Amino acid sequence: MNEVSPREAQERMGQGALLIDVREPNEYEEVHASGAKLMPLSEFEASYGTLPKDAELVMICRSGARSERAAQLLLDHGYSNVSNLKGGTMAWVQDGLPTGDEK
Repeated sequence: MNEVSPREAQERMGQGALLIDVREPNEYEEVHASGAKLMPLSEFEASYGTLPKDAELVMICRSGARSERAAQLLLDHGYSNVSNLKGGTMAWVQDGLPTGDEK
């Protein structure tokens, strides 16, 4: 599975990639990468089909484990352009990248 750094993910988002946060709503409200779309892992199997197959998808969670599971599920269901953000939201924040609704 392809892994990307927070800065690589931010760069790819600028090129049209979607950042999908698979944490739970309370975690997302606490802090999230700017531009991330919430899609909790607890509901992911029922909702992943709404994601476009023709876009690059970068999965993110707190530290990288749940997003890796979500990315693998996508790969198993015919999605091909999927990456996991190494280190998750913690790495994103540590790198000083924008959070919440900051641009």
